[in-house]
Amino acid sequence: MLRVVAVVILLCPSLMAVAQTPSSLAPKVRFETSHGDFTVEVDAVRAPLTAENFLRYVRDGAYDGTVFHRVIANFVVQGGGYDERLAERPARAPIPNESGNGLSNRRGTLGLAREESPHSGSSQFYVNLVDNAGLDPLPSRWGYAVFGRVVEGMDVVDRIAYLRTETVESFGADVPVERPLVRRAWVMEPDPAATPAAPKEAPAPPPAETKADPAR
Repeated sequence: MLRVVAVVILLCPSLMAVAQTPSSLAPKVRFETSHGDFTVEVDAVRAPLTAENFLRYVRDGAYDGTVFHRVIANFVVQGGGYDERLAERPARAPIPNESGNGLSNRRGTLGLAREESPHSGSSQFYVNLVDNAGLDPLPSRWGYAVFGRVVEGMDVVDRIAYLRTETVESFGADVPVERPLVRRAWVMEPDPAATPAAPKEAPAPPPAETKADPAR
């Protein structure tokens, strides 16, 4: 189970509403870290609430200056909630669990971390280093919601995964000794060059030649 040290906040009724429609159905977010850069693609179709929640944190700059505070080789790397001193960043109210969206916790996918309570996910996220089917939902229990995937720089995530870790008193285990810093995260704008130009309208045919009425 993913362990997240956070204060449980009551669900905000406004978050139960349908998330705002993002500008793209598969927006990409670039992470610039102290160990290299990687890009994730967010699935706003299968996980609309989780995607919009994540994108809002990105747009607000909430991930800038945070670290990957939990790394476990052959499992996950987790971040989004603490700074370099392991001070907790403020988070918004948690959101409903979208783990039943058909997306599986496979290698390279992006998931929403949470506590034991199924609807306690907020700002923290993780990247699966291997296929983690044990994090998927079952008829008898909730799972961990997948809402995107790494599309570039998975080698950077792998390097982070094998950093030496330690146990920090009053915090927990699996904390990297050299904490990978997220210098900046931002939503990448679509490339206008990738959008095909609208076809030009064909010129209107010349008007037909008017012939004289032979009856006149």
